[in-house]
Amino acid sequence: MDLAALGPASIDAIVHSSTEGVHPPNPTPLEEPQVPLAVDIPQGKVRGRKRLLRGLQRMSSSPSLARMGRTPSSGYRTGNNKASISCVSLASSASPYGHSYNSSYSSEFSPQFSTAPTSAAGSPGPATPTFEFRPRARTVGRDTPSSVGVPWDLRASPRMGQCMSEFEGDYFSGPIAQPKKPTFPRRANFNFWKDMPSELRLEILTYLEPRHVIRCSSVSKSWHQMCFDGQLWRELDTSDFYRDIPAESLVNIIASAGPFVRDLNLRGCVQLRERWGSKGLSDVCRNLENFSLEGCLIDRTSIHCFLLQNNRLVHINLSGLAGATNSAMKIIAQHCPKVEHLNVTWCNNIDTRGLRKVIDGCPNLRDLRAGEVRGWDDVSFTNEIFKRNTLEKLILTNCDSLNDEALTALFEGVNGEVDYLTGRVMAPPRKLRHLDLTRCRGISDDGIKKLAYNCPEMEGLQLSKCRNLNDAAITDILPTMPKLTHLDLEELDNLTNTTLQALATAPCSQTLRHLSVSYCENLGDAGMLPVLKMCTKLQTLDMDNTRISDLVLTEAASMVRDRSRLGRGLTASERPSVGLRLVAYDCANVTWTGVREVLSRNAEVTRPSPGALAAGQTYVTYPREIIQLKCFYTWQPTVEEHTKRVLKGEFHGAARLERKWADWMMANEEAGAGGAGGRRRRRRAREAQMMHADEEEGGMAGTGVGRRRRARSGPGCVVM
Repeated sequence: MDLAALGPASIDAIVHSSTEGVHPPNPTPLEEPQVPLAVDIPQGKVRGRKRLLRGLQRMSSSPSLARMGRTPSSGYRTGNNKASISCVSLASSASPYGHSYNSSYSSEFSPQFSTAPTSAAGSPGPATPTFEFRPRARTVGRDTPSSVGVPWDLRASPRMGQCMSEFEGDYFSGPIAQPKKPTFPRRANFNFWKDMPSELRLEILTYLEPRHVIRCSSVSKSWHQMCFDGQLWRELDTSDFYRDIPAESLVNIIASAGPFVRDLNLRGCVQLRERWGSKGLSDVCRNLENFSLEGCLIDRTSIHCFLLQNNRLVHINLSGLAGATNSAMKIIAQHCPKVEHLNVTWCNNIDTRGLRKVIDGCPNLRDLRAGEVRGWDDVSFTNEIFKRNTLEKLILTNCDSLNDEALTALFEGVNGEVDYLTGRVMAPPRKLRHLDLTRCRGISDDGIKKLAYNCPEMEGLQLSKCRNLNDAAITDILPTMPKLTHLDLEELDNLTNTTLQALATAPCSQTLRHLSVSYCENLGDAGMLPVLKMCTKLQTLDMDNTRISDLVLTEAASMVRDRSRLGRGLTASERPSVGLRLVAYDCANVTWTGVREVLSRNAEVTRPSPGALAAGQTYVTYPREIIQLKCFYTWQPTVEEHTKRVLKGEFHGAARLERKWADWMMANEEAGAGGAGGRRRRRRAREAQMMHADEEEGGMAGTGVGRRRRARSGPGCVVM
């Protein structure tokens, strides 16, 4: 059949007649969906290649082709298995360098007769000639205009065949291109430290130690200016590095940071001896609140300048300054009314006449430390303190001038009204919380008894080395101080176990934390055992050079162990802490067995009992608090090593050390007189024999009746 003589309508009729038996006639619009053309083919009478493409489009859009069982090409199917003419249209203008996906009719190497079978139903056979008027197909290049108006971005590329074969689905099943991350241009010449705000730089420098800040000042001029900025030195405390900082740097710091400094502590800065007048050092600091010159070599004029320029001072420490005089006390009274703490200990040129001005001019004074200050025998001065009643802490260490009359005026006033029922002077209670009368040798029991019922807020009382005190004074004041936490009775030779028994029954036994009875040679087990049983919150106990024995150490270990059981037991990963510091060296009755008892309790691990195991308790508890013991100097290295292991949690190693040390001590005792400590044991045996002989000589109650005096022999020969 000559297809060239036929028109478009005749070709359509032939195409429809070839597929007439495949699908039902007159399909509805739902059965025959119209796929839109990707290429705009003009309507009307078309010729040549365009007419053939139009016929192929009509054939591909027919639903009858889907029922013929033909294996479709996966690259030209959409999600609903329908063909798209857009693929055919793109393939018709494919590049000659890529793989061709259209039929043999479009091949430029094909002659007028097709040599390959077509896949379309109803197409001409292999020997069927093509249109006679059709010219030879040409390759459409980039410079040759295409016969079909396909945009360049939709035309096939050389890699299109490869890309289409990689995907099993349509175009939308391909990978989605990820957007590129925005790139920001790098800032040129970025200096992190230089561009940082000055407030942040100063805040970073505050975490450095002062000596490190001084070293940083030598980096550059800008660093030097920044390191000596006054805002960096609001608190200048040289007590830790006063030996390492040069005088010039210290002067520069004080001169530049003077208006900003609030707390100035120049303790021990002897290098400023010749620099106080340079750069107006004593005039630049005008906003001080806490001021300390303890141990400095400073003249009287500079002290007066500091006090005159700072009327906001609250804390003043002039301890040990020879330049501090009563004139300085007068300046404080007139220009520093806000003073609450004043320390003039060891100021030889200050007496109670200067302190009287401070008492009158500083109504907020709460802490007065005036050790070794003369004039405390002035009753009118102590009576003035009684009237003010503002002191909470009074330190009168080594004030030999203090006597019972002045102490009575300090707590009861002068000519006070007496209560006839109790026989005591009626006076308002004192606000004193801490009183230190160490080495005040002029006081006795009569003065100390005035503290009874007048200091209910007392927390710390130090009466060390007041050799005139007896049991009567201490036993009278202890029941009237229920808040007592610190009690120092060191070197009171006249004290006996009666004082300790009164302490055990006093209300302060539940609050006592620190107790010192060192060198009280008359104290022993009869007084110390009740204290350990009742004062269960003790943290420090000094009882060296006393008559205590191993029973006290055993009771102390038991008390700490019971106190630990009240709290939560530690696990293996946790570490114990020191709960009691016990000093028991140079105690003649303390042996290594008592020390071993302390070590054993420190490393004791409590395991559940059979009843606890039956109840489901399977965990092991470890000591929460231990005893840090100071004992005989030859045993001390072993005790310290044992304590170190316990604090690290090495309980097994500590227990092994304790066993080996006990074996070594027992082996030395079995060695006899030649062992370690043999001379000491023989001396103790002789002393015990002499004491027993004295008791026999005195008889019952020292009467000597019914006893025969035995002959005493001197010390025998060591060899014999």
